Amino acid sequence: MAPLVDPTRLAAYKDALANWAFEGFVQFELTATAYAWIKREFTSVTLREISRLMHECVDAGGEIDEVRETRPQWADYEFHYDLRFTILDKPVYLETRLDFTLPLVPDNSTIVVVNIHAP
Repeated sequence: MAPLVDPTRLAAYKDALANWAFEGFVQFELTATAYAWIKREFTSVTLREISRLMHECVDAGGEIDEVRETRPQWADYEFHYDLRFTILDKPVYLETRLDFTLPLVPDNSTIVVVNIHAP
């Protein structure tokens, strides 16, 4: 895994997270298993709260891993992006997709969380 260092993709990712409190900038498209895991591990944590924690993690310098996508079902995406941080003192792993257009326009990028579980 390599950290996300491309300035355009990094700016797009941070832009989406900066808008975590607004509808549509951080979306969740999780399996039933992932939703059940969140409910079981974090009974009082909402998806909006997870969005805020993602933003705080990255804003504080947390690393975003950029992983070249090789899975056929995700062939439309060149990369996916991984975050690792803690929620209520429990480590979590999140897999995300980034959607943005060029030229980069503020408040136009989105992140889709596609998986979350213990690392």
